[in-house]
Amino acid sequence: MPLIRTPNIPDPDGFYEALIAAQRGLSDAQADLLLAKLVLILANQVGDRALLDEALALARANTLASSSSSSSSSSSSSSS
Repeated sequence: MPLIRTPNIPDPDGFYEALIAAQRGLSDAQADLLLAKLVLILANQVGDRALLDEALALARANTLASSSSSSSSSSSSSSS
């Protein structure tokens, strides 16, 4: 089964709201721990190692791309 790359969550805004609500009142460390535990719970639910590896690679690539675009835009704005 290939990784689904199109929106697939019914009521994505409601899910995002629930995700934020679950972190409300937590310290940054507790919120990070909650998110890490959520990832592991969902990974266990998926259960397909190849699919999980693909998701990890996609998340890492997107993170690196976001980081490099943030760095380049902040360096270009600081040189103006």
